[in-house]
Amino acid sequence: MSLTNTRVKLASRPVGLPQPANFDIETIEVPSLEDGQVLVKISFISLDPAMRGWMNEGRSYIKPIAIGDVFRAGVAGQIAESKSPAFAVGDYVTGSLGVQQYAVVGAGATDPRSPEYLVKVDPSIVPLEAYLATLGMPGMTAYFGLLDTGQPKAGETVVVSGAAGAVGSVVGQIARLKGCRVVGIAGDQEKCDYCVQTLGFDACINYKTDNVRQALRAACPQGIDVYFDNVGGEILDLVLEQIRLKARIVICGAISQYNSTTGVRGPANYLSLLMNRARMEGIVVFDNAANYGTAAREMAGWIKEGKLHSPKIQVEHGVKNFLPALLKLFSGENFGKLVLVP
Repeated sequence: MSLTNTRVKLASRPVGLPQPANFDIETIEVPSLEDGQVLVKISFISLDPAMRGWMNEGRSYIKPIAIGDVFRAGVAGQIAESKSPAFAVGDYVTGSLGVQQYAVVGAGATDPRSPEYLVKVDPSIVPLEAYLATLGMPGMTAYFGLLDTGQPKAGETVVVSGAAGAVGSVVGQIARLKGCRVVGIAGDQEKCDYCVQTLGFDACINYKTDNVRQALRAACPQGIDVYFDNVGGEILDLVLEQIRLKARIVICGAISQYNSTTGVRGPANYLSLLMNRARMEGIVVFDNAANYGTAAREMAGWIKEGKLHSPKIQVEHGVKNFLPALLKLFSGENFGKLVLVP
């Protein structure tokens, strides 16, 4: 009996929040394999804030998703059939295979941005879905963004927004491992409690209920040395008021701006960078692809030693529920790493 594959394709480019009309959901037969190809049965699909940017036309760090293409997404799954010597049936892999149940791909790509780039993973080390979190792109983003770009030093104060998310939760933990004082910013008291009580942050500010300016002053009495920004907007401005001399601002994301219909709001307090001789720099994880293995080995060691917790994994179900699940990222309804089981 032939297999069928349900998948999500981009039908049009959204303005503001994505709507159902921006997507097509179709079911097709899975094609037969050609030499060199493998069939991956997808177990988990990564849902990430960056997906909103990929829907927009224009120059970016990666090509936008073309109209009519399967929606780009990182996945973890298992080889169900193979005509490639590089992979055997039963191997577990990760790759950028899209929002669908199955993917037929070649097995020779070497560029991590390629839709045919596959990496073998071992779910005996961490659960398979963790390869879309701590040992996947969020973890790599946290590792390289903080250590290479933020360059924290023991005794410094590190602030991270989106602190309970897939990236922010790892940033804060690595900063603690490096001997820093760590202050998180999140939008829910349960998330703040999780950051402090489970992840070991020194403090966490609830931006929905706290006066963020005053709370930052209380939590960072010596000022802020490193800010890892996942949200942009007003919170970035409030942090810039309180940075120290030679501070480093790591721009990872700006989720507060992604669905704006009036343009992206830039930092109003950017002159603080001048006064404090500070640096603001963006992080794109693909720039560090050559060193993913080194980072994964070090973080796996920290996990084994109990020094690094994987983020909470929030699981949603069904390819047809892709959009409602994705929108939870922008309403704050997600907690930790959001994945979809197709």
